Amino acid sequence: MKESWEARRQRAEQLAAQSVGVGELLTFYAALLGAQQQIDADLRRRPDRISADKPERELSALCALTPGLLATVEAHGPEPLAREAQMLRQAGETELEALLQDYWHGRSDLQFFAKALLQPWAGWLAETGWKLPERTADVRNRCPVCAGRPQLAVLRPAGQGADGGNRSLLCATCLTEWPFRRVVCAQCGEERPAKLGYFSSPSYDHVRIEACDSCGYYLKGIDLTRFGLAVPLVDEVAAAPLDLWAREHGYTKIELNLVGL
Repeated sequence: MKESWEARRQRAEQLAAQSVGVGELLTFYAALLGAQQQIDADLRRRPDRISADKPERELSALCALTPGLLATVEAHGPEPLAREAQMLRQAGETELEALLQDYWHGRSDLQFFAKALLQPWAGWLAETGWKLPERTADVRNRCPVCAGRPQLAVLRPAGQGADGGNRSLLCATCLTEWPFRRVVCAQCGEERPAKLGYFSSPSYDHVRIEACDSCGYYLKGIDLTRFGLAVPLVDEVAAAPLDLWAREHGYTKIELNLVGL
């Protein structure tokens, strides 16, 4: 089940009030989710539908919906992002569209603004039934809709999952969730249990690091069987200290989250 933007924003605000050490980060993320929610609402009011064959041609239309998000980052974001948001607000639509086009074709998780702006757009696009025409179905560890990399894994109670268990992956670009085998590395496909490690902390009982010693990559898994009220996209950000642990142990994240962890 895909959570609404409102549910994500409320969860971020709730965790910001409860968290020690990452409260400021979550406060910013809650404001960012609110701006993304507004972009989603504006897209849903569009009288026309995005072209199914080349949606990237219409990214120019998204530029008109970006001022609110840029203003939010300028007001609530860390200083480097706030300065960049100010520069983008002063730039022309041509420069902004080029930024979005580069991300859509390259998908770098270091492009904060492009990713933040395109998540609601790509999510709305996925809801229309669109799929990337050149999508390769055999690439199981990439999103079946837009070929994006997984942001995180989700573990659900029995009966809610598929493919031999209850594990799924959540796309970092369009936020689509798709079933994925449980004991398999989401980066290289390693299946040997001895090469796969799972690490957690009592502070984040329902979040764990899923790491692979074959490729050196990891992502975080959100276990809804332990805490069914979690909102995966937000709880993944809230468990930022686990990312620091993974980096200290030499692992690289498959996809950085929107706040750069």
